[in-house]
Amino acid sequence: MRKTTLVAIVVLFVSADPAGAGGVDHRYSDLPYSHLFDESAPALEPLPEVPHFTYQGPAQPPPKPPQTGFKYLVRSVGSDFKAFPQRKSTWVILGAGAVAAAAVHPIDDNVNAHLRGSNTVRTIFKPGRWIGYGWVQAGAAISTYTIGHLASRDDGKPNKIAHIGFDLMRANILTQSLTYGLKLTFRRDRPTGECCSFPSGHASVSFAVASVLERHFGYRAAWPTYIVAGYVAASRLHDNRHFLSDVLFGSALGIASGWTVVGHHGRDSFALMPVKTPHGVLLALTKVNASYSPR
Repeated sequence: MRKTTLVAIVVLFVSADPAGAGGVDHRYSDLPYSHLFDESAPALEPLPEVPHFTYQGPAQPPPKPPQTGFKYLVRSVGSDFKAFPQRKSTWVILGAGAVAAAAVHPIDDNVNAHLRGSNTVRTIFKPGRWIGYGWVQAGAAISTYTIGHLASRDDGKPNKIAHIGFDLMRANILTQSLTYGLKLTFRRDRPTGECCSFPSGHASVSFAVASVLERHFGYRAAWPTYIVAGYVAASRLHDNRHFLSDVLFGSALGIASGWTVVGHHGRDSFALMPVKTPHGVLLALTKVNASYSPR
């Protein structure tokens, strides 16, 4: 069977031009692809040229600040407070957090009652209380900045560690100021009867830090920080210090604050761009610099 098939194929290609004169034998003109052997057939059209896209973004985003001194920190924090309400993303994130908080508000008491009572779970979540304290997060930010500042080059330009610490300090100041401002405004009692519960400061500062680190390292490298932030937020429910609605809105406030601090940073990304061709549409993969300010 194998030999018969091979012979048939050879005969098919040879018989396409039995005279060797370049013409097509009309006995086989209805065969598929017989026009390929017709020398008088027009040549195939050349492939259309595809536009060349070049990368226009910075070599290694996010860009470093010109300085990280105390005076520049004060100016940067002032610009953060000014930019926070001006960013569209702020109201989108806060709106989503407010809707989520309102949705779970009727079951706040039930959620807390369900999570309390297990000594094992209490032991698991105990570190979350300490990780999420404002003074712990602020201390970590200051330590990061100090280490980076001491290890900076002689030219005085901040290195990456100092830049991260600088942004973390800004995120802490902005987030905790907004959080405690809202606490004093709403004065919602905690599940234990104390003031003030809304929103959760542990959740807001943890998610603010996670948002800053995500912008510096990218989501794949910084996703553990979001897991830690979620762990810290959940620990407040088990400790009966916050309601679920407090945690949800606090998380949204932290993300909005963190993105405000790093709102002018960029990061390499890829995009599919449709390119019109004479015979259809070509999808071209191009490397672009995605600015986060519109978020």
